[in-house]
Amino acid sequence: MHSHMKFDVAIVGSGLAGLSVALHLAQTRKVAVISKRALLDGASNWAQGGIAAVLDSGDSHEQHVQDTLIAGAGLCDEAATRFIVEHGREAIEWLIDQGVPFTRDDSAELGFHLTREGGHSARRIIHAADATGHAVQVTLEEKVRKHPNISLFEHHNAIDVITSDKLGVKPQHAQPVCHGLYVQDVNNGDVHTFEAEHVVLCTGGAGKVYLYTTNPDTATGDGIAMAWRAGCRVANMEFIQFHPTCLYHPYAKSFLITEAMRGEGGLLKLPPEAGAAAGKRFMPEHDARGELAPRDVVARAIDFEMKKRGLDYVHLDISHKPADFLQEHFPTIYARCLELGIDITKQPIPVVPAAHYTCGGIVTDMLGRTDIPGLYAVGEAACTGLHGANRLASNSLLECLVIGRACARHIEAQPRQASPILPAWDESRVSNADEEVVISHNWDELRRFMWNYVGIVRTTKRLERAQHRIALLKDEIDEYYRNFRITSDLLELRNLVDVAALIVNSALQRRESRGLHFSRDYPNTLPKALPSVLTPAPRR
Repeated sequence: MHSHMKFDVAIVGSGLAGLSVALHLAQTRKVAVISKRALLDGASNWAQGGIAAVLDSGDSHEQHVQDTLIAGAGLCDEAATRFIVEHGREAIEWLIDQGVPFTRDDSAELGFHLTREGGHSARRIIHAADATGHAVQVTLEEKVRKHPNISLFEHHNAIDVITSDKLGVKPQHAQPVCHGLYVQDVNNGDVHTFEAEHVVLCTGGAGKVYLYTTNPDTATGDGIAMAWRAGCRVANMEFIQFHPTCLYHPYAKSFLITEAMRGEGGLLKLPPEAGAAAGKRFMPEHDARGELAPRDVVARAIDFEMKKRGLDYVHLDISHKPADFLQEHFPTIYARCLELGIDITKQPIPVVPAAHYTCGGIVTDMLGRTDIPGLYAVGEAACTGLHGANRLASNSLLECLVIGRACARHIEAQPRQASPILPAWDESRVSNADEEVVISHNWDELRRFMWNYVGIVRTTKRLERAQHRIALLKDEIDEYYRNFRITSDLLELRNLVDVAALIVNSALQRRESRGLHFSRDYPNTLPKALPSVLTPAPRR
């Protein structure tokens, strides 16, 4: 059953970006929030660390900007960075007003405990114990569910954006304009047309393109792929942040061990499999900042030690700290490790680097606008220039809040316009029983070769090998997509392959090593930092 629905704004994604945009707009607009799974199944819900903002008189906007620029390895957009940092406090105050239960500290200026993470020159991370994202998401979810102007579509997959050039009508402008999107109900397979003057892509990153990731299963780069297919530029996709410390355990999928654990004194050591070197700290040999070096340095160091010694993991040890301190500061990690038979008060934690954050994305300005009028992107799917070549810890949730608010205000200021009639989805395709097998096989193949060829350390030969494999996969998937009824798995695989191609093509363009992109063939950093911007071929 196909249906046609009309909203003022359709938001794709239900993380912090999507929910905050929805709440800002709901006073004056009719809003749809489209979520692939249940509302809380995105990466924001998993964020442990916190949100970076200048909240103490001993800190300054200038220091936060400088820390961000240093981490970003010369590639941050300074104007965007200043804008986001300077609006940090009001974003946090908005969350406090919504009722988010941040960890209190009555001796602090604002009354909340601030922690410090790698790359920050001051304590400026406001958090809710070690489950900040969950606390924020649960608070906002309750408000969104109750709001009469917000319609929720859980278990719905966005397929593609509908732009004026697909309608066969000549737009008033030379460039295409966004009018809505096609969305599939996961439970029954029906495809619906969502008509909306403004579409906001808040779909998160693309960690699932890699074999090891800290991301939830929903992180398949959907918004980035949809915007690219619609004709938007995409930038800096080679900069995939690998979190240095993901729990290594056969039964624990994607469980992150927060950076704050190293901030509070956790040490990286070699495991028993390292033979005579077992128990030895290795970070000081790689960087004078040791365990508190930026994430890219720590991830490369672990990758180097693992490859050099043939290890599957290394150890993160914080057992020298008092047990009650660990239980108070890291209750989630303490409990999860204990379930798996690891007592972090007495034993080290086995860890491995894993794909964590997509620093690049859809090119947007500070209002979240993409190249296509009516189409916006906020959060990890977007590239504002804040993160440059390497994201500074806890700046991501801040970006969601600040750009989300600016985006909502911009949409509210736009005059209402009439929409053209949008066509229904073509329902003539048939199901194919072989499809499931082929898709799961392709998904597995893609994630493995991306891990092996486009991982933490790259070479031109490996990248070209990946490019060749992606082209073959893309042909196969495109044929399925044209001829057979779509499924969630097919949609996600189609998006992942598009995003994998963007990552590889961006990486091949960059003839240097900078931030998160490290190439053996080009180990030096060029004097001038330039973003790698990819532009889609014009439609014929």
